[in-house]
Amino acid sequence: MYERPLIGTIIKPSIGMDPETTAAQVRVLAEAGIDFIKDDELQTDGAHCSFTARVSAVMRVLREFAERTGKNVMYAPNLTGEIDEMLRRHDHVVAEGGLCVMVSMNSIGLPAMKVLRAHAQVPIHGHRNGWGMLGRSPALGMSFVAFSKLWRLAGIDHTHVNGLRNKFCESDESVIASARSCLTPMFSAPLPGCEVMPVFSSGQSARQAPDTYKALGCTDLIYACGGGIMGHPGGPAAGVRSLQQAWQAAVEGVPLAEFASRHQELAQALELFGA
Repeated sequence: MYERPLIGTIIKPSIGMDPETTAAQVRVLAEAGIDFIKDDELQTDGAHCSFTARVSAVMRVLREFAERTGKNVMYAPNLTGEIDEMLRRHDHVVAEGGLCVMVSMNSIGLPAMKVLRAHAQVPIHGHRNGWGMLGRSPALGMSFVAFSKLWRLAGIDHTHVNGLRNKFCESDESVIASARSCLTPMFSAPLPGCEVMPVFSSGQSARQAPDTYKALGCTDLIYACGGGIMGHPGGPAAGVRSLQQAWQAAVEGVPLAEFASRHQELAQALELFGA
């Protein structure tokens, strides 16, 4: 559909936002041109922002936006919990017109994921929080390539692979190896390949787009930016446009600085986010 990734971001109700405040931020992001929004992995069903109330408030905003513009923004609410809780939460998302759900993979385990996959009517966004403790030790850990294959078999549709020049300890080489693996079929046709969408995140902005495209060789990914959107000096809409422009430049093989000379939003992003 696009010759660019899906541009996404994360909302943070875990910092104290109630359902209506969360929905108001989602409205700003939808109007800014975002494609994908996910919950923070720290927030599922807190007392100040319950799952049911948050999903209903957010989906009311996104339904109104879709009816007015024709664009459906994918929202992945975090339904992590006990199996019966997750199935009920999934059904609430679907009843509200939701297009995706999110789950913290290490928090629920492979058997629970299999149950959710068998029940789910929408894509499952698999968050890998907790993987660091499994992958950091060369003596005891495992590669994310191996780890992610287990979850692909269990039925996830998206998973995080970190990002280039990220704020964590993972190398760029490891990030790209993980992303390439997600897009590589596990089995030959006619069997399902179990490919999943890699999600790039962690300190991403317009700066990393060309190197990400060059290393991965395609735009089959979700490019999730927090500060890269909300921190843009022109506001969230300019932040989204700067990312779209950066990816257009990457696909067309135009240097960012040259493309930025004709696109103010990208120029502002490059100046703000540095080298």
